[in-house]
Amino acid sequence: MNVEGRQAEFVPLQGGREGVYRGQLNAAAMVQHTTVNIPAELPQDHIIWSLCNLVYCNPLCLGLAALIYSIKARDRKVAGDLVGARSYGATARCFNIVSTVLISIIILIIIIAVAVLIKNLTSMFTYRSTSY
Repeated sequence: MNVEGRQAEFVPLQGGREGVYRGQLNAAAMVQHTTVNIPAELPQDHIIWSLCNLVYCNPLCLGLAALIYSIKARDRKVAGDLVGARSYGATARCFNIVSTVLISIIILIIIIAVAVLIKNLTSMFTYRSTSY
């Protein structure tokens, strides 16, 4: 349908105004912009790591301290304070690292001690059985 030599896509709808949609008074005056700020990376709270350190061994109560700071980091993240959440998350990560290293060293020492004890016991029983 060509009206007055206009192309079809420029013909206004019957009973309506050009460029104006329902619910809008004036399309040119009501330009809305929406800005969404998405941070590059949300701060981490390391709560699972803290729970594991709390449950397994928990040397010097570092797992408990890490869990407390992890919960604080999660609360700050939910509240929208990303700087505070990063700070608490970094502290929780440090406590978790120290706790994990201490647990690893303790387990390594226990394994070495058990191996040496087994070796000494087997050599002691072997020596006694050959002396008879």
